[in-house]
Amino acid sequence: MRRAIPAQWVNLGMHLFSMVFGLFGLILVLPNTAFIESLSEAGLQVFSWGMQNGGASYMIFGAIAAFLYGKQTIGLKRTLGFCIPAIAISLTSELLGTSTGFPFGAYSYLSGLGYKIADLVPFTIPLSWFYMGFSAFLVAATLMRFGTGWGYRISAIALGALMLTSWDFVLDPAMSQTPYPFWEWHQAGEFYGMPYQNFFGWFGTGALFMTVASLIWGRENQPILNRQQILFPTIMYAGNFAFALILSFNAGFYVPAALGIVVGALPLVLLYITTPKAESSPTDMTIVSVDAAPTVEPIPTR
Repeated sequence: MRRAIPAQWVNLGMHLFSMVFGLFGLILVLPNTAFIESLSEAGLQVFSWGMQNGGASYMIFGAIAAFLYGKQTIGLKRTLGFCIPAIAISLTSELLGTSTGFPFGAYSYLSGLGYKIADLVPFTIPLSWFYMGFSAFLVAATLMRFGTGWGYRISAIALGALMLTSWDFVLDPAMSQTPYPFWEWHQAGEFYGMPYQNFFGWFGTGALFMTVASLIWGRENQPILNRQQILFPTIMYAGNFAFALILSFNAGFYVPAALGIVVGALPLVLLYITTPKAESSPTDMTIVSVDAAPTVEPIPTR
């Protein structure tokens, strides 16, 4: 009997498919008015629905996929311990940013990303902070597994926040400075239309909720994943990074793309090279005390 595909992988597949659909629409269809005019009424309705709801859909699928993966791999309590602070803190930062300009600078969201909370921030935006922050932090924590004590914890948080910010290096110009933007800046930006403040805001927001999550997990509960387990967050991060990279290259934003590759993509390569394969069941993981070297035996999560 064929085994059913786990739900987290189904949702990840829908997440990636929605991004490919969005790329097709943004790069090939929207600029081609002749193609749009040639569509039948039914085809036009499908395309219109996809462009209106595709942005929200891919983030919803991504959040569901990340949550299910976390529940299966590191347990429900640890997943909630990351998910709740990530969504709450990122939403607070976004609401502050869109209403006061702190911590990202003066900007506002346009349409295409779903219902706006307080008419300011699409409800899907905190979801994307969660699943990309979760993926980046798990990758960073696994890469930094050779450290001990607070040095391990701080280095994992710093690398995770940097990887999250590197995604914005690539994504933000493509999503805000193109003919079909999803948000807009209200101040002259020094970096391809964006203020440098934006990157400090991204790093600070990511580092804050990663720190809160790490403290909630506790000293004895920092998860270190093996190569089989890390595959999911690696694909999640790489897929979103590739989406932003293609949009940036298509728009001619080569410098942001290069910066993103250096501080975002290279850690993934190092992860693959250095992460050991599982010596036991793929559903086992190592639980590390940050006061000692991570050499304890794997223990089951369920």
